[in-house]
Amino acid sequence: MRILLDECAPRPLKGELADYEVCTVVEMGWSGKKNGELLRLMSQEGFTILLTTDQNLRYQQNLQQAGVAVIVLVATSNKLSDLLPLMPDACSVLDKLAPGEVIEVGGS
Repeated sequence: MRILLDECAPRPLKGELADYEVCTVVEMGWSGKKNGELLRLMSQEGFTILLTTDQNLRYQQNLQQAGVAVIVLVATSNKLSDLLPLMPDACSVLDKLAPGEVIEVGGS
């Protein structure tokens, strides 16, 4: 399983996923790519999960066709301090995701 950390999420979140192979959009040289192109690149490079804070992604892209699962972190902001408490729940669903599936974590 390869996980891509979207550029809208703080890069230090990568440290919370130490048990997995994780790259950031910046590390891959994909900064500024539109979602459709990003999903295509992810598929080509063998990524299976996108970790993002973009709550609109599921409505803008055909994730089933892209073959990528998405975890959306839903918090009051994209600050690390708001997202860190969501990471245990995000990690708990990683092994259960199917391609094309979208799971929202947080938001309560």
